[in-house]
Amino acid sequence: MDPFFGPLRELAFVCAGYAIGCFSPGYFLIRFRTGKDIRTVESGSTGSTNVSQVLGVQGFIVTLLADAAKGGLAVWAARHFELSSWGTMAVFVAVVAGHIWPAQLGFHGGKGLATGGGALVALDYRLALILGGIALLGPLLRLGTASLLIAAMVSPFFAAILGRQEAEVAGLGVFVLLVLFAHRDNIRAFFAGRRVRKGLQA
Repeated sequence: MDPFFGPLRELAFVCAGYAIGCFSPGYFLIRFRTGKDIRTVESGSTGSTNVSQVLGVQGFIVTLLADAAKGGLAVWAARHFELSSWGTMAVFVAVVAGHIWPAQLGFHGGKGLATGGGALVALDYRLALILGGIALLGPLLRLGTASLLIAAMVSPFFAAILGRQEAEVAGLGVFVLLVLFAHRDNIRAFFAGRRVRKGLQA
């Protein structure tokens, strides 16, 4: 492959990943069903947890699956078209960033966990299963949705244990930073000992 064309090709995939992430199913679902702007409801997130405040369990499931699917699609495409490991992880980060900061919604989107989860499945289903198991411990330990954030935080560690490449471990580290930043208000409230009214958002 031409040494100049290769980086441009990967950059195009990264931009496409961001564009896929910008598609916000929760926003359009609420608009279609109620005419409301989900960004004015409760936490303002376009993610599944906030959508459930308006549409209940059905809205939660539809939004969760759609958000996860776009993460999975972006990373699957990167792997299918044989991007480098660094390029694939750049697409991973881009699709999550697009979900959190969608340009067409004034950079006000979701929190990145569901989209990141779908991307993880496409990257390595074994890693996704391990982290899913950790997340399921949440109800048992009374951590609630905080267990999802914990599972994301340990993803680079388990990726290293599974022998994933350095680029993938590093990319997951960036993913962790993104979701921690997206959840910064709730994290501050938690450590301040205050009740988190809005909860963690997927």
